[in-house]
Amino acid sequence: KEVLAAVTELGYSAFIIPLQRSFMTFLQRLKQLKPDVLINLCESFLGRPQLEANVAAALELFSFAFTGNDSRSLALCLNKFKTKAVLKSYGLPTAPSRLVVSPDQKVDLPFPLIVKPNTEDASLGIHPESVVHDKGALECQVRKVFELYEEPALVEQFIEGREFNVAVFENGKPQALPVSEIDFTDMPEGTPKICSYEAKWFEDDILCQKTPPVCPAKIDEGLQKKIQDTAVAAFENVGCRDYARVDFRMDQKGKLSILEINPNPDISLNAGYARALAASGMEYKQFWDLM
Repeated sequence: KEVLAAVTELGYSAFIIPLQRSFMTFLQRLKQLKPDVLINLCESFLGRPQLEANVAAALELFSFAFTGNDSRSLALCLNKFKTKAVLKSYGLPTAPSRLVVSPDQKVDLPFPLIVKPNTEDASLGIHPESVVHDKGALECQVRKVFELYEEPALVEQFIEGREFNVAVFENGKPQALPVSEIDFTDMPEGTPKICSYEAKWFEDDILCQKTPPVCPAKIDEGLQKKIQDTAVAAFENVGCRDYARVDFRMDQKGKLSILEINPNPDISLNAGYARALAASGMEYKQFWDLM
């Protein structure tokens, strides 16, 4: 509704087409209306983020023009381990990791580690207990991923330090918006400093209240440029277009690592991308006009 209001204010004739249980009904509606362009805000289909890329692929198959990333980038970036492999091949920094394809697979990485579902979105499956410090906790979290999500687990070196994210916007060429930081200063003692599912989505949860975003981040120009340049390189090397968000951790020695790339970030007015747009001086409706 926020996007609809923005583009309507710009003078465009626009309407919302919901994508629910029947893709064929959705497709028939598109064929009837013949839109000039679709603003693609689909993040999952039938409750499965793994089908997000399939929806974009169908739009490509039927030659519908749409905003946001194409099916290839959406599919790649959902797979965290493959994304890390691509980034690494271009010399971009990522934390050491292993893809665990069996609950009994051994992991040859030093603790502490963080365990994540490999192909989920929006911090799904990431909780304070996902950060593990010994073999028993590691095995427990890996088994949880297999039981709850029925997919491989990404086991990654946990980087104790600061967390940044950068909204990247393409208008002719990609450019990084002001860097945002998650402020872990007031996190409860003994709680891992991560942006967990609780911290991201439950406003009444203490973890959400104690992880406020700061945009622009309070960092010097040199670090800001380094983070922004790395974000743009990541955006380009995984084939993103239009807009995306790149997440980082920085260890206590100042070494950056890319956590992941979100090619379809939350674009609502109260979310991080719109916050970065405002920090850059760009109005929300102006962003959609440029799309």
